[in-house]
Amino acid sequence: MAPAQAAAARIKDIVDVEGIRENQLVGYGLVVGLDGTGDSLNNSPFTKQSLQSMLERLGVNTAGQNVRTANVAAVMVTANLPPFSTQGSRMDVSVASLGDSKSLQGGTLLVTPLLGADGEVYAIAQGPVSINGFKAQGDAATIISGVPTTGRISSGAVIEREIDFKLGAQSTLRLALRNPDLTTSRRIALAINDFIGTPTATPEDPSTVRLTLPRGFNGNIVDLVTDIEQLVIETDQTAKIVIDENSGIIVIGKDVRVSSVAVAQSNLTVTIAENPTVVQPAPLSNGVTAVQPSTNINANLSNTALAVVNESVTLQQLVDGLNALGIAPRDLIAILQAIKATGALQAEIEVL
Repeated sequence: MAPAQAAAARIKDIVDVEGIRENQLVGYGLVVGLDGTGDSLNNSPFTKQSLQSMLERLGVNTAGQNVRTANVAAVMVTANLPPFSTQGSRMDVSVASLGDSKSLQGGTLLVTPLLGADGEVYAIAQGPVSINGFKAQGDAATIISGVPTTGRISSGAVIEREIDFKLGAQSTLRLALRNPDLTTSRRIALAINDFIGTPTATPEDPSTVRLTLPRGFNGNIVDLVTDIEQLVIETDQTAKIVIDENSGIIVIGKDVRVSSVAVAQSNLTVTIAENPTVVQPAPLSNGVTAVQPSTNINANLSNTALAVVNESVTLQQLVDGLNALGIAPRDLIAILQAIKATGALQAEIEVL
């Protein structure tokens, strides 16, 4: 496959449309009905306070009483409000224990308001919690699978407030590139203008393309976005090498180039072995048995001759040249950084 075809993508897959986004919601609630795996009220005072406040709202006075129960757990409830959600529709919520609860298995979340960043209530969550793990404990052994203190409620929240945004009434929109790039931004604008036949799209920066509803267009901005989102363009990207030193993973972009360099790599191995010996005292003496340490240290230096990595034109040639050195990935990280320091590597190195 040609490189241009390999990098082709639909506009729909590489941009986000302004206004079409999720919003994060969060709430604090109580899960009841646990089989003795809830919060210990002495160690989780917020659970005790929440329980007493809930009971008082229901007409049960527990002020001054010593409440003892292990079937209640304080939890944080989170959800993502889908774009253009309507009142009465439902969405999934996630539940996570806040105190020292052992498991949320078998619990039921009580009515919990979910707040947005503006402090307004956008949804109400309630329902039985489903968990993906379990915990079984005996006197001398414990088995835990997954995380039993987190769970999920499918369709567990009812949306009560809608976000006021009328997409069809807009005359201009911005397309946000998920991977900002000047070349890609300009290609998107050119493809849209060629398709519509009028100057409709304008690249504003590497991450933004402004879309304007042309005069005489038969439809609104939604129709325009629907028409252009299937257009296929060739994406571009900067030459980059991503390195994860913790796992030894190296990812090299297709546009990475390297000038001809000579590389030599040597490994120093140090081996330390302890061989303690037992020393016995002489017969009829007052000595005691002792352990005398004995250490053997061996250093081995393996030398590698200079290997030439020829100037690369394609990613395959670069990989072949590096593989010819026969080195481990972690050593390759140091070599790439050294080649970059010499100025022979035309790419950006990003270390995670």
